[in-house]
Amino acid sequence: MDVKAAVAWQADAPLSIETVQLDGPMAGEVLIEIKATGVCHTDEFTR
Repeated sequence: MDVKAAVAWQADAPLSIETVQLDGPMAGEVLIEIKATGVCHTDEFTR
């Protein structure tokens, strides 16, 4: 399955939004859709 991901290729560089290939859910796993997320100031500062 193709998904969009924010990829960090090196430290102190901007994240790159890319399409990556992931395997689908295996037995005993579930697939969820995330509608929204957030990043707090501390997350940005410590990356």
